[in-house]
Amino acid sequence: MCGIIGIASSNPINHVLISALKGLQHRGQQAAGVATMDGNLMHLKKELGLVKEVISEFDLTYLRGNIGIGHVRYPTAGEANDPEQAHPFYVNSPFGMMVAHNGNLNNSALLRNDVLKKNHRHVRTRSDSEILTNVFAFELEQLTTNQELNNDKIFAAITNLHSRITGAYAVVSLIADYALVGFRDPFGIRPLILGKKVEANGTITYLLSSESCAIEINGFEIIRDIKPGEGVIVTKDGKLETRMCHANPQLHICIFEYVYLARPDSIIENVTVQLARRNMGKYLAEQIRNLNLEIDVVIPVPDTSRTIAVEVADTLKKPYREGFVKNHFTGRTFMLSSQEERKIAVRNKLNPVAVEFRDKNVLLVDDSIVRGTTSKEIINIIRSCGAKNVYIASAAPQVRFPNVYGIDMPTHNELIAYNRSDEEICQVIGADKVIFQTLDNLKKSITDINPELSNFDASCFDGKYITGNIDDKYLNSLLKVDWN
Repeated sequence: MCGIIGIASSNPINHVLISALKGLQHRGQQAAGVATMDGNLMHLKKELGLVKEVISEFDLTYLRGNIGIGHVRYPTAGEANDPEQAHPFYVNSPFGMMVAHNGNLNNSALLRNDVLKKNHRHVRTRSDSEILTNVFAFELEQLTTNQELNNDKIFAAITNLHSRITGAYAVVSLIADYALVGFRDPFGIRPLILGKKVEANGTITYLLSSESCAIEINGFEIIRDIKPGEGVIVTKDGKLETRMCHANPQLHICIFEYVYLARPDSIIENVTVQLARRNMGKYLAEQIRNLNLEIDVVIPVPDTSRTIAVEVADTLKKPYREGFVKNHFTGRTFMLSSQEERKIAVRNKLNPVAVEFRDKNVLLVDDSIVRGTTSKEIINIIRSCGAKNVYIASAAPQVRFPNVYGIDMPTHNELIAYNRSDEEICQVIGADKVIFQTLDNLKKSITDINPELSNFDASCFDGKYITGNIDDKYLNSLLKVDWN
């Protein structure tokens, strides 16, 4: 899970580019980077850190141009603390290109060999995104040898790229002195949405983003989601063209976007995330009602689960209380790279309001339980405050399988639900009862809002990998890779 931004305008874009990228900060807090294009000049700034730490006022003085892209990184593959793996990536052939990528490639080992030995291109890092950059550049080079660049050739290069790459990818790219380019994988696993703003001089500024929140907070109007397998080009003179670049696209949006990854004010595939989370709470409450638990108070694990917990409390007609004061400067613990880091971060991030727990039967509501580290620490905190019983309800089903499409769930031995029953999970995290949402009800939470969404990537819950190239050999190979 990373965040990408692309913008093309007749006006300077550095300030709005940074503003939009800050709107996606929740999607990645390990590194940030932006690239701008001023004719055939390209400017780049990327480092480890948050957007506000990486991009200074001084940087804005040289990040000039009317077209730009940005990226916030949360590492799923490669070395987490290597600044070279921050995006965008740059190649100078065939035209000078910058690329930023959200997702994860599943055939990167094979592609790396092809890029080096067959395409004769050098790859400097272990990042699959740098491999994608070079594959795109090579396909474009093959189509433009001794020929002029045009939109047809770019769309053809995207089509060829789709035939070589498997996995999840939403991409924005700059091609020097020509255009902003964006495209989405043929299954639409990772989101990408297009917006526009009519400027005072009558021209249109276009904005591509991982989420609609970054579009709306900057005064843009949402146009639509980019379709699976679709490419979009905005040329330097402001002309927009889109084209389907795959013969058989199928939409399988990642269901975890709605559970945790996206901001509640975002709209993904015509589903407002806030409304989907309300529905999750209603369906979850009905499951809890059937258990006849004695519940005195419903308390969320902040922040994502607040909306869900409110609906649980309303449906069950139980008091809703805020039981934790959250330090918002510590980042999202799910994104930290080690169990020990996550354990320490929970204590630094959440401080209990003891009076809300003392002598009470507590129903704790969380969006999901992945590794169990956070849940175990929080339950320990609650018990130290004098709670009688602690029940924990998850708005998502049991995470039993690795996610290989861009979320940091790479190995099954890290997942608390792997090869464990609900009773065993309950024992490990120290709860008196654990309740998981069913996958059918999670899907209904979303399809109740948009019935046209019939398929999802829910592989971390059901083990069904929609790209079709994930087998036991591949999953076992993840155990041998230094994932971060």
